[in-house]
Parts: sequence; structure tokens; C-alpha cells
Amino acid sequence: MSAGNTSNSGIFITFSGNCKSALTFYQKCFGGILRFETFEKDLHGYTEKPVISGSLLSDHIVIYGSDLVHDEGRKIGNYLSVFFRCDNETDRATLVKKICHGSNCRPAPIDDNQKLIEVTDAFDVTWVLGV
Repeated sequence: MSAGNTSNSGIFITFSGNCKSALTFYQKCFGGILRFETFEKDLHGYTEKPVISGSLLSDHIVIYGSDLVHDEGRKIGNYLSVFFRCDNETDRATLVKKICHGSNCRPAPIDDNQKLIEVTDAFDVTWVLGV
């Protein structure tokens, strides 16, 4: 997967007002190139110009997002997680620290024999990290 290829599949997350902050945060975790398309005018209910479509294209993951929410609103559920496979336990531990930076997430002690661990970040996105 190449960061320059914009036709890649990826995950799409609705952030409802903090898309730019979230994707910028994920760029610090995974590297890559950020792109944002925003409204040209202010929109009622938003403190900044809302992101219509944003993307983070890295060699490791492709994340798309938006501030625009469905009419019924954003609902955080337990049915969806983002899965990310790490090369080894050391890389996974480093990623957990990055994902948890600046948030209240405190993953349980990680046993190197665990194949999957779950972490929820400051944007209420649940990550399942495998090795």
C-alpha cells in the first residue's frame, strides 16, 4: 500500500466536529499524508469549518473521516473496532503508547503471549491490535 495512492480502501470514521484533530493525531501514530476538504463558510453548530472529507494515507493504514453526521446523530457502539496488525510485540507496545497519548485510556497489562489487545482512544475509536 502506498501513501501516494488515493484509490486504496480504508476505514471511514465519523467524528462529529473533531475530524481534523483526530486525523492529525493518527498521523502522529502512523505517519502519512493528510488531506482535508472543508466547507468554505461557517456552519451553524461548528466552532471551525467542518471537514466534509478528510484522509490519512500512510504505508500502514488508510483512514477516511468526516465531521458530517447522519440525521440520527453519531452513536458509539460496541459492534465496530479498527483492527491493526503489528509486526511484533515491541511495535504494538509503541503503538499503544501513541494511541493512548493525551487520553484516559489505560490498557490492561500486556502479556507478550496475547495475540489481540483492545484500546479505546480519546476519540472513542476502539482499536484491536494484533501480532
